Amino acid sequence: MAPSLSANSVVGIKPTLGLTSRAGVILISPRQDTVGKKGAILVDNIEISNINVILDVRESGEGLALLYEFKKALNAYLSELLVSPVRTLADVIAFSIKHSKEEKLKEYGQDTFIMAESLNRSNSSQVKRAISNLKELSRNGIEKVMREKKLDAILAPANTPVYTILAIGGYPGITVPAGYDEEGVPFGICFGGLRGSEPKLIEIAYSFEQATHIRRPPTFKS
Repeated sequence: MAPSLSANSVVGIKPTLGLTSRAGVILISPRQDTVGKKGAILVDNIEISNINVILDVRESGEGLALLYEFKKALNAYLSELLVSPVRTLADVIAFSIKHSKEEKLKEYGQDTFIMAESLNRSNSSQVKRAISNLKELSRNGIEKVMREKKLDAILAPANTPVYTILAIGGYPGITVPAGYDEEGVPFGICFGGLRGSEPKLIEIAYSFEQATHIRRPPTFKS
């Protein structure tokens, strides 16, 4: 769930860390990264196991048949992708170096990848202390506030550091369209909660959408 979702007037769901499969995903941070979902808030919230896509269908014969066909097609597509020799972050770094021109390495570099790979492989006391500090910040921060105030969710403009706060603790969050600036550029609002609070967050986000009807179809300028 990145800030870019907010700027594109779409819904994005970042689930609780560990809730969705990360098979086939090259992680920058195993302690924070998770597979998110993009689409629209649903009426039935139907989700098929091991598929990180939500479809707006009802539990009917036709709907289930659609899901079955979709799963077959997706599995076939994924089987083609899995033949890639790039499996780890170290592989990505090496691939970018080997294909530096195509990957525009000179223009963009890959410092974040290199730093992440170094930290992920490190067992130093400094790294362990940093991880411990982040856990403590989560316990004495968002978790403490939400439990003491008996909150269902926190909310913040989607272009704020709220994403970082949620990622540090492995918490879920949902971004939904909230409006447009004077130039017509979309911006969103983020609803975040404690681990496992997706049902409540989806309910809140859906209610917000139904109450505001803010989102409008995109326009294209020639």
